[in-house]
Amino acid sequence: MLKKRIVPKLLIRHRQVGRSMRPVLVTTRGYTETIEVGDPVSQAKIYEAQMADELIVLNIDGTPIGGDEMMLDLIARLASETFMPLAVGGGVRTVEDFGTLLGSGADKVSVNQAALENPALIGEAAGRYGAQVVVVSIDYRTVEGAPQVFVDSASKPTGRTPQEWAKEAVSRGAGEILLTNADRDGMGSGLDIDIAREIADSVDVPLILSGGCGLGAHFAAGFIDGGAEAVAAGTYFCFRDQNPFQARSHIANAGVPIRMEV
Repeated sequence: MLKKRIVPKLLIRHRQVGRSMRPVLVTTRGYTETIEVGDPVSQAKIYEAQMADELIVLNIDGTPIGGDEMMLDLIARLASETFMPLAVGGGVRTVEDFGTLLGSGADKVSVNQAALENPALIGEAAGRYGAQVVVVSIDYRTVEGAPQVFVDSASKPTGRTPQEWAKEAVSRGAGEILLTNADRDGMGSGLDIDIAREIADSVDVPLILSGGCGLGAHFAAGFIDGGAEAVAAGTYFCFRDQNPFQARSHIANAGVPIRMEV
């Protein structure tokens, strides 16, 4: 049986520090409120020491990755100074952007809005680099009682449901789905288990579930009830008295198969 994964999220913003622009690690609440945390490479090293299984690194400024030397340098540093798999997204527009990120040290590439605007991009990237590289990120909110996919930092509705978009993305070649409830982002109130289970049961690729972890039990619920293969969190690890190793113990105690040794 494949073991479940714990995946810290590194959300990155561009910040002016002195005379230069630098990548700064932040967390968010509801995709609107932003809180600065510190240096992303230092935090990544801490997560690695605490037995994180991989990292998701997202440029939430969304600057086009092809010309974003700051982000590309950050990915190269993370790849050379840590030994966890890296899934990287934010500002991915073209199939060439996949190659640029992979060449900088990413193992997987997360694509969000560009895939919705041009669904053929999913198949192009999967055909060139393999489906295992292509992570389609889906952000959604609840509108009048129903889930709806949002883009542009979860500020613009698309009229599509996360369930239908996840199935289409997989049919086009996505090797993994990153699902985030933007309403629960950073709130610590628990994951959206019901939508996760619907999607997990309807696709044959791993689901990474995100948005709302506030307790170790929320991770376990994401695996057991939500059907996720991985649970991702940012605020939980930055501002709660918990770390990936402690979360791993909660999950194992719930009977979920998960790595417990280096």
